[in-house]
Amino acid sequence: MAQGEVMSEPEGVWGQAGYRCRLEWGRRGARAAAERGDVLVVVDVLSFSSTVATAVHGGGVVYPCAEGEDPDALAARVGAERAVARRDVPGRGRFSLSPLTYLEIESGTRVVLPSPNGATCCRHAATVPHLFVGALLNARAVAGAVARVLLDAADLSVTVLACGERWQAASEDGGLRFAIEDYLGAGAILAGLPFPRSPEARVCAGAFREACGDLEAVLWECGSGRELRAKGCDGDVRHAARLDLYDSIPVMRAGRLECGAIRA
Repeated sequence: MAQGEVMSEPEGVWGQAGYRCRLEWGRRGARAAAERGDVLVVVDVLSFSSTVATAVHGGGVVYPCAEGEDPDALAARVGAERAVARRDVPGRGRFSLSPLTYLEIESGTRVVLPSPNGATCCRHAATVPHLFVGALLNARAVAGAVARVLLDAADLSVTVLACGERWQAASEDGGLRFAIEDYLGAGAILAGLPFPRSPEARVCAGAFREACGDLEAVLWECGSGRELRAKGCDGDVRHAARLDLYDSIPVMRAGRLECGAIRA
């Protein structure tokens, strides 16, 4: 590229042009992937992605509900149960953002799942050609599904999206908080993709390789893991740290996440 030439990508120098595997963060990253027409993998390990992977593995169907949407209205419209706060299980509902509440889900059960990070990123990027939800729990399976899509469509690239967390109070660094668990989940998927990776994606995959032998300890002691443990959700952290437990691949179709083969 000649000096002074401007890239055609929406983010210019930040678009990771020339690489088929890219890493992005948060809602802005989801929108950027949609503008590029990338395949998108949403990674929110604690807890949206791990919850979706668990629900879909059991045959459930999940309707992600973005921040600002009315989950009760959505549940009524699609004939689904509404996930409630962890503390409200079982008094007000069967399901929550805890993946453990889906271990005994009946096949075909529909659940509306509100989430300010993973679900919101899914809804922002509903126009991408393929949208998958990935976690440590199903990293190898999701990487395999993405690889098949990219092999069949040489013009497509993939953005693996580490959702990150939201600071609860105003921060001088903005609203997005770096979440190490999402970075490792994204890295687990990127490490399994046999295509050119951007520098951002390469470093992310390298971080996973360095930590992959000790994932439970890393998630247990990271900020998000400590936050969940302080709420009594030790089991959620342990469950989310189990690498490649599931071979199920959550795919977004018509506003819902379900398990299914990739359509050509």
